[in-house]
Amino acid sequence: MRLLLYNIRYGTGHKNGYHLPLPFAGFFKRTTVNLQRIINFIASINPDILALVEVDSGSYRTGYCCQAQVIADRLGYQYVVESKYRSGSLAQRVPVLRRQSNAILTKQNIEDYRFHYFEQGMKRLVIETSLQKVAVFIVHLSLKYRHRQNQLEQLHSLICEVDKDVIIAGDFNTFWGSRELNLFLAATGLRNANVSNSPSHPSHAPQRQIDFILHSPGIRIDSFYIPEVRLSDHSPLVCDFSCIFS
Repeated sequence: MRLLLYNIRYGTGHKNGYHLPLPFAGFFKRTTVNLQRIINFIASINPDILALVEVDSGSYRTGYCCQAQVIADRLGYQYVVESKYRSGSLAQRVPVLRRQSNAILTKQNIEDYRFHYFEQGMKRLVIETSLQKVAVFIVHLSLKYRHRQNQLEQLHSLICEVDKDVIIAGDFNTFWGSRELNLFLAATGLRNANVSNSPSHPSHAPQRQIDFILHSPGIRIDSFYIPEVRLSDHSPLVCDFSCIFS
């Protein structure tokens, strides 16, 4: 099976005037043209599972359409999408922020899904999706180191409750380097699909490894690569895998 992880920055693009006429002005621009480019890229990769971070689920930027639904309808996926911010939070009261979401899209049957929320951090959502042979978790961890460590501790507890092979995919914001995950990997037994620790951010000149696909030992990685795509500030991660005990 093929998994594509991509932080698409809400389809707002990257470089080429993103910070004009004001810093981060691109964040507020319409996304229709760039989203079509992203869809074309996804179609060229043809993943069985698509893990999307920073999806706009229906603000004015998208013409009030959910980007995950648009991608699913055009490419033939089932999907699950949810806001990154917990109900009742300040972010849920701000029109654009409350539509900032994460999503999973898949060509497999979704047996079950659940939304979990970390106790700390602004971005708290964990999407847990149960497929036939694997459970997939989508995360976007906090910008603060202390919050990230707390979130990893809670993530460990969540995956300990799963009786399938596990994949965790997302933007971990490990600004201190991949060593931030050493204790988490040791405690869970998970492995990094990116064995060469190749960076994925920023996409125009990658220097940091902050996007991760982690997997349990019962999953064999058949191939892993990072395409040179600059439709977001993050590069996408492509991983082909097999379940050893299937």
